[in-house]
Amino acid sequence: MCQHLNSCPTAEATDREAARIVATFPEQGWSLLCNGVIVFEDTGELLPDGSTIAPHRGPAVHALAA
Repeated sequence: MCQHLNSCPTAEATDREAARIVATFPEQGWSLLCNGVIVFEDTGELLPDGSTIAPHRGPAVHALAA
């Protein structure tokens, strides 16, 4: 899906939120990322396969692994 020179993380990657925003709808509280993930302002996510990630606060999970 991603056509950028430095490819965006895939929807399955732990750092999927680092993908570029391709469309944003702040009045509705969500943005579409290059990898097909929809991120909501409450930090919840909708993945391209229809699965969801519950809202999460604090450091990202991948940041805690380091």
